Amino acid sequence: MAAMKQYQMYIDGAWTDAENGATFESLNPATAKPWALMPLASEADVDRAVKAADRALKEGEWAEMTATARGKLLCRLADLLAERSADLGAVETMDSGKLAKETQSQALYIADYYRYFAGLADKIEGATLPIDKPGMHVHTRREPIGVVAAIVPWNAQMFLTATKLGPALAAGNTVVLKASEGGSAPMLEFARLIEDAGFPPGVVNVITGFGEPCGRALTSHPDVARIAFTGGPEAARHVVRNSAENFAVVTLELGGKSPIMVFDDADLESAVNGIIAGNFGASGQSCVAGSRVMLQAGIHDRVVEQLTERAAKIRIGDPLGDDTQMGPLATEAQVLKIETAVADTVTNGGRLVHGGKRPDGMDGWYFEPTIVICDHADLATVRDEMFGPVMSVLKFEDEAEALRLANDTSYGLGAGVFTRDVARAIRVSEKVHSGIVWINTYRVISPMAPFGGFKHSGYGRESGVQAIEDYTRTKSVWINTSDQPMADPFVMR
Repeated sequence: MAAMKQYQMYIDGAWTDAENGATFESLNPATAKPWALMPLASEADVDRAVKAADRALKEGEWAEMTATARGKLLCRLADLLAERSADLGAVETMDSGKLAKETQSQALYIADYYRYFAGLADKIEGATLPIDKPGMHVHTRREPIGVVAAIVPWNAQMFLTATKLGPALAAGNTVVLKASEGGSAPMLEFARLIEDAGFPPGVVNVITGFGEPCGRALTSHPDVARIAFTGGPEAARHVVRNSAENFAVVTLELGGKSPIMVFDDADLESAVNGIIAGNFGASGQSCVAGSRVMLQAGIHDRVVEQLTERAAKIRIGDPLGDDTQMGPLATEAQVLKIETAVADTVTNGGRLVHGGKRPDGMDGWYFEPTIVICDHADLATVRDEMFGPVMSVLKFEDEAEALRLANDTSYGLGAGVFTRDVARAIRVSEKVHSGIVWINTYRVISPMAPFGGFKHSGYGRESGVQAIEDYTRTKSVWINTSDQPMADPFVMR
């Protein structure tokens, strides 16, 4: 058996093991076998990383660097990301099971996020206030908020890192990035790009470990001023409780249970493609997976037939293969969760029309593209986030019922609407409780467009112009311009 690759963390501009030498195995989802060893960060390692970030924030090259120079460093990082996207994508595929075609193209496109925020770095402006006190000049300025704790999951690492790291660095902050224990290798490879781009030591630190103690120690550290977290609601509750220790500003992106509503006047080819992309792209492991498919009664059976035909033709296999269309799930625990949910749904009245099991004769954590017809919404696959290739199909009669079904969830991240009726599209987009609405398309992103959810899908927004301002704090500066001495505070006029 070949020796496993051993990674190190990146702290204060140096590559380092955990202080106690502890490691954990990373498993390849396509084979279910270990392929690399990751450092298991202790509380001492977290403290070392945060203190390095705090030093870089307050003294040295980064603290004195102009905003324009910060932007140039981000541009250099973007260029390196584009140049090495193929190698970086291959590592991500090995560690998370995502298709190499997807990881490599995502890494290439995510370079544009860093270029976008690089361009905003020297556009952060204050204002002069028309103050109501004579002889006073008052202006505001935006300053870095401080040390940022950025926590990303394994499923869209390059994207979710860019939406945090890009604006944080453009605004002049420093960052401690905690990689997911379910796929740490890409983040450690990405740290090499940080080093090669020329960021000063301590500006970006990458640590690896589990929620306890690594995540807890990071989100409760007294020197952390902002927490940007993407993950599940239960972990987010711990993050919010931990932030009571340092009063850090917190933003949360917590996934969803997104509806895709298809009306009977829709372009059905477009709708079917959107549903397939929203459910079986990335093996369904997307926070905006459109896993609640809602079809108007007149087209229900026809669309189900088309979806079933398409699902049957999806090529499942090695995520590194050029012909593969769907790879494995990232963890065995996720496969077990989905198996349980599908079985529970079928037991309680759901009708399985395709998939529902692990494919025969395959190692690794694979699961077939699955379609379940559901007569009501109180079923496991309709109610719970699957994070896998499982869609639940519901029927609706009219717009009012479609909206009732769409909003009948504790989540609110994404939603899809397929209709040729522009007025209906606008009405539905206004009434659906979701942070993102796609009309006649699905699962597209851009650095210019804010990304975030309602309800249990979290709060705060990533991407867009507003994101960079969210990594700053406003300071008011009062200047007495009068030649007269300041008034005696004990003489009231």
